[in-house]
Amino acid sequence: MSLVRFLTSYHSIQQALQWWSSRQSIKLFLEAEKIRDNLLQDSFTIRRNLDLLSVDNLNLSDNRIQECLKHIDNFHHSLVQLSDRLFPASLQDSFPLAIECLLEPWLASNSQLYFQIDMPVYWRHEPAERSLIVLTALNELLLISLAEVLAPTSIYINLKQHSNIGQLIVEFTYPNVSAFVLHSRLPELNYLCESFRLLTSGKCFSRTKNLSISWYFYW
Repeated sequence: MSLVRFLTSYHSIQQALQWWSSRQSIKLFLEAEKIRDNLLQDSFTIRRNLDLLSVDNLNLSDNRIQECLKHIDNFHHSLVQLSDRLFPASLQDSFPLAIECLLEPWLASNSQLYFQIDMPVYWRHEPAERSLIVLTALNELLLISLAEVLAPTSIYINLKQHSNIGQLIVEFTYPNVSAFVLHSRLPELNYLCESFRLLTSGKCFSRTKNLSISWYFYW
């Protein structure tokens, strides 16, 4: 390998890993903001209610009890959501289920997106840290490829296993040429592919046809 090719490859790897690190730092920052804005506020409210209960000498009305229980339930639900965002509970037992959990918010809040999901019932055992990289790559691909997409868009997601190799295909079919061109030339997609290859020792590439872009991940 010539010196020029080596330097070009080194620079490409450096950019990809810096991009991946930056995305994960932003994710942690946003989670910390949510904790400060929600969980810490909720814990303060629960603590305040407990203080008031002691002042009332336990002369509790039903409404007061229900209010306290509601605060505690909300707090518990928020902790479960935070835990799943940091490391999905299903990731160690069922990678297909972890993917379906990742897609739930997309299905619930984006009526213009039409998902077709093809998941196997069973999946091989593999290190959870590797599954987390693939899951993170899928999430980043969705965030990048569906950013500012307001028109109806189809997304096909297929997970398969070939012998000892995992395969994830994600195909986006955009509603018009402008959306297709915009989302097929984003530099972040190259960083994502390069990061995936480096972190999993796998493969990542894309193919285009008409208004569709198909992303292939192998690990």
